[in-house]
Amino acid sequence: MSNPFANDNPPQTLSVSQLNRQARTLLESHFDFVWVEGEISNFAAPGSGHWYFSLKDGSAQVRCAMFRTRNQRVKFKPENGDAIRLRCRVSLYEGRGEFQLIVEHLEHAGAGALQAAFERLKERLLAEGLFNPEHKKPLPQSVSQLGVITSPTGAAIHDILTVLRRRCPAIAVSVLPVAVQGDGAAAEIVAAIESANRWHREGKIHLDALIVGRGGGSLEDLWAFNEEIVARAIAASELPIVSAVGHEVDFSIADMVADHRAATPSAAAELLSPDQREWQQRLTQIEANLVRLIKRKLSDAATELEHLRKRLKHPGAQLREQAQRLDDLEQRLTQAQKNLLQRRRSELALLESRLQARSPLPRVQQLQRDTAQLQQRLEAAMQHKLAQAGDRLAHLAQMLDSLSPLGTLQRGYAIVTDSAGKVITDASTVVKGDLVEARLAKGRLALTVSEASSDPEQV
Repeated sequence: MSNPFANDNPPQTLSVSQLNRQARTLLESHFDFVWVEGEISNFAAPGSGHWYFSLKDGSAQVRCAMFRTRNQRVKFKPENGDAIRLRCRVSLYEGRGEFQLIVEHLEHAGAGALQAAFERLKERLLAEGLFNPEHKKPLPQSVSQLGVITSPTGAAIHDILTVLRRRCPAIAVSVLPVAVQGDGAAAEIVAAIESANRWHREGKIHLDALIVGRGGGSLEDLWAFNEEIVARAIAASELPIVSAVGHEVDFSIADMVADHRAATPSAAAELLSPDQREWQQRLTQIEANLVRLIKRKLSDAATELEHLRKRLKHPGAQLREQAQRLDDLEQRLTQAQKNLLQRRRSELALLESRLQARSPLPRVQQLQRDTAQLQQRLEAAMQHKLAQAGDRLAHLAQMLDSLSPLGTLQRGYAIVTDSAGKVITDASTVVKGDLVEARLAKGRLALTVSEASSDPEQV
């Protein structure tokens, strides 16, 4: 009787390990990174540092593993009952044939709304062209002064400074301290970017580029770098900006709009700094080439010098002839100087005698003497004229005094005036009873006319 299950080509038989491996490969190749949300249960953190837990909802659960290299970036330690959101790869644990999720990123479940807001803003800025490559500025070939906009106490600034000290300590770093999460962080980042550009534009400080970033964290922690005002400030910056937000798996709006995105703050520092060891090697090579070139030049010069030395005759005789000619020229020059000096002295003496002959000094002295004589004569004439004028004045004064009515009054006469002050010279001009006034040599008299007669004999 034949066996119904007999087959010339029996089907391939897999071992359990082979089956699990193929299942794992199938799962990992079919699923890309996925986001899963649920509640933690059965959380375990053994000494290895890895995390193992179950993620469940109302009707199902799945095993999860988050290895130490990933969970070190999580800012909180999950607990049973926490509602979380995972970014993970679908896989299978071959040892037990268990379906599981390999977690790359873990955050609180509330981050879903933030993710939606992130996607909306990304789409809008993408449509505006803020992410276009033609809008991105090239990074400088060399950096001497670097601006860093981050928290002054975070791990990012420590990583940046550590890399720069190792790679190129000559780069000067200006830290613009800001808050990198929480309320107001986005406004501080915008203000720092604008200040750095303004200081550079006004010449207060020279900056070649800016690093804007922080260390890793949840989407909520990194949200300041997903704000629209930060994106527009980065796009408007005149200085080239390298965005270094979070870890390699973290992407922010700032990363997309920046001129260059670095996976980490350390990577940003490496991007903008040359490796001093490479420079040292290059300088060493340049130095070796320069030394080799100088040696070749010296060798060529020595060969040419030897060739010229063979062609050159002994200069002793020519030097002696030139020395003799120099002595002769020296003597001739000395004699010519003496002759010229003597000739100039003779010319000077002649000019001096001619100058003395034409000197105005004697004429000035004669004029001074004439002026003194004329002054004496003028003074004498003035004295004579003054004396004559004085005599004439005295004579005229005497004559005036003799004619003066005051003199007449002194001899006992009087001047009589009527009430109007008119001098009375005729008695017929007054009548009896008129008031008159008589002016004497000393004083006045008020009189009443008792009788008036024009006959000069009746007085």
